[in-house]
Parts: sequence; C-alpha cells; structure tokens
Amino acid sequence: MAEEKVNKFPRGIPYIIGNELAERFSYYGMKGILVVFMTQYLMTSGSLDVMNPNEATKWYHVFSMATYFFPIIGAFVSDIFWGKYKTIILLSVVYVLGHAALAIDESRLGLSIGLTLIAMGSGGIKPCVSAHVGDQFENKNKHLLEKIFGYFYFSINLGAAISTLLTPILLEFYGPHVAFGVPGLLMLFATIVFWMGRKVFIAIPPVGWSAYKNDVFSEKGKKAIINLGIMYIFIAIFWSLFDQTGSSWVIQAEKMDKWVDLGFVKFDLLASQIQAINPLLIMIFIPLFTSVVYPMVDKIFPLTMLRKISIGMFLAAFSFAIIAFAETAISNGGTPSILWQFWAYVILTAAEVMVSITGLEFSYTQAPNSMKSFVMGLWLLGVSLGNGITALVNQLIVNDDGSYKLVGSEYFWFFAGLMMVTAFAFIIVAKRYKVENYIQERDVLPNPLVIENN
Repeated sequence: MAEEKVNKFPRGIPYIIGNELAERFSYYGMKGILVVFMTQYLMTSGSLDVMNPNEATKWYHVFSMATYFFPIIGAFVSDIFWGKYKTIILLSVVYVLGHAALAIDESRLGLSIGLTLIAMGSGGIKPCVSAHVGDQFENKNKHLLEKIFGYFYFSINLGAAISTLLTPILLEFYGPHVAFGVPGLLMLFATIVFWMGRKVFIAIPPVGWSAYKNDVFSEKGKKAIINLGIMYIFIAIFWSLFDQTGSSWVIQAEKMDKWVDLGFVKFDLLASQIQAINPLLIMIFIPLFTSVVYPMVDKIFPLTMLRKISIGMFLAAFSFAIIAFAETAISNGGTPSILWQFWAYVILTAAEVMVSITGLEFSYTQAPNSMKSFVMGLWLLGVSLGNGITALVNQLIVNDDGSYKLVGSEYFWFFAGLMMVTAFAFIIVAKRYKVENYIQERDVLPNPLVIENN
C-alpha cells in the first residue's frame, strides 16, 4: 500500500529559514565590502595600510577557500559527535565573535582574527544547515524537497540582497566599525532564531565514529564519495568564476560608469553595490525557472539535474565573455556603463540557479542517510577548491618585476575558456553517473532533540 503524500511543511522549517535569512545577511554584508575595505580602509597604527587590487583579490579568495574548507570538518563533528543542531549553535557563537573582531579592529591583525573565526563558524555550520533542512522531511513529504530548497535559497538571497545594498552605504558614510558591526548583530539574531526552534526540529542523532567509519568505507559510502567527488572537481571551476563577483568584478566596477538612469529613477551605484543584482535576480529566477523555464525545456528533452548543471556551466563561461569585452573597452581608455556587468549578472545568475540550487538538492539525494552532512561538506569543499584555483591564478600571474602575465581582458578570457573546456568534460562524466535516491525513513519523534542530546 502506497504511503499517502502530505503537502504540509515540517514545523521546524520557519526557524531554519529565518535563521538562514539573518545569517546570510551577516555573511554577504561583510563579504560584500571586504575588497573595498582591504584596498581603501585598512589601517595599521592609525595610518592607511591598504592592499593593491591583486593582493586583495588573492586574500579575498583565500578567505573564501577557508570558509568552504571548514564545512568538511563541521560535517565530521556533526555526524560523529554533536549532531547538526548542537554543531550549528556552538559554531554560531564563534561566528559572532569573528564579526566582533572585524568591527572592533580595522588593522590587518583584526582582519586576520575576524576572518579566521568567521571562516571557522560560517564554514562549520554550512553543511549542517542545508542537511538539517533535508532531515525535516520523510517519504510522505519528500516531494516538497525541491520546493523547500528553492525557499531556502530564496531566503539566502533575500538576506544577501538587503545587506549588499546596505553595508556599502554604511562603510561609505559611517566607516568599518558600523559596517562590520551591523552584520555581527544580524548573526547574533540568527543564532537566537535557530535556538528558538529547538523543540520542534526533527534532529537526526550523530551515529558515532564506529558506525560512521563503517558507513563511509562501505561500498555504498565509497561509491557516493568517489562519484560525487569527481563531479565536484568539475563544478569547482564554476565557483572559481562565480565568486569573482566579489573580487575582480568589484575592481572592474570601480573603473566603470556607475550612473544608472531608469527614466523614473536615477542613482549612482557604489562599486560593491552592483553585487546586489545577483540575489535580487535569484529571487525572480527561482520561481521563474521552477514554474516556467524547466517545464518548457522538459517538453523538448528530459531536463535531469545533471543536465541543468552542465547548461549552467556554459552560461557561466558566457557571462565572463561579457566581462572580458567590458575590460577591453576599459583598457582602450573608455568608461563603459555598469550595464555591461548587469547583463553579465543576468547570465551568471541563471547559471547559479542551474548549478548551485540543483547541486544542493542533488547532493542531498545522493548521500546515504548517515552521511548527509559529510556529503554537503564535500560539496562545499568544491567551492573551496574553486576559490583556491582563483587565488593560485592571481599568485602565478604576477611576474618578478610586478607586471602581470594576464593583462586586462586576457584575465577574464582565461577563466571563460577554462569554464568552457570544463563544461564539455563534465558532460562526458555526467553521462556515466548512476543516480541514487536516499531519503530519511523514520517515524516523527515528539521531542527529537532530547534523543539527540542524550
């Protein structure tokens, strides 16, 4: 007898969504102004000690690399020792302390301490939060997973959009203390919201090292790790491009005409505010793609999750081609409109919908039940690898005399070409992938946190 479907979201979902919205405000607000802070505001002993654009780009991606490396550690701690709920709460405190360090000390020391703590806190909770979303569901309501991951991503981008518009203004008019302090307060709020949902969460208890080791090294576990790991190496190149919206794209925006005339309203953007276009577009594209684009394409050919990801990769390469053309105009002495970046963001955001949202859902369904956080950590390790590639490229292109091997648009054409080659290679690998479908099977517990914490 087939199990009856339930079309009601689990009770813990509002607390997770509220927490994610506030947490993403804090993270993207801080990250959105990071390059501008490092190149214009960094102080030492009361004097300016700013970085050049190449150095700032390199360290921006080193921080991003660290942020997306710590998820694999958070996943181990969560799955073996603490469980997802306890891991999220404790590392959120570390996260808050990192924001406090940035807000208090605007020197390189404060920057180092703050970013290290934020990387540990933010990175450590990342695999737990996304996996915790999936844990709220079971077979009778698993058909709602695609929808809730869409809402989850919507909350991420709502918080990101608001903070990316607001924090550059705070930095411009009130300085680093306020600009970094406000995201810190939002992170504190996010922690409180998550704590409030403790009595209604479905919380899968940690399995312990013995069972965890058996699962990881079982045939099922090794197969998931190897297959997904190979896929994530290819997807890492996408992240190598995507995360440059906060570094090389911001630096390019400084040299562009940022005056926007929409007819009914006119305004002048700050260079770091252009990033807000991405989360704003995401909130439009999520329902558009889910309700219109995907069903239309599916009528032409079956649009599997892996096909969505491969299409997204080609779109990412196209977006960097647009940025390369704009950089050519700058190199020729022009001041191109910021609209060049707007259209590049439209293409790259479409790519993000197809790669990132799909990748989150795909990763959860491919992970055996006791390895959900670990596989989410593996997914995020791919983001770390992508940022590491960007940091390495920025290190290697500097000649001994201080000149660069990739000049002007050559830099962006390099990444566009790298992404295009990777997309073709991904298609070959994806055709050989055997898709699994692992969803938690359990009875709903009246107060599951009691079981997890004992």
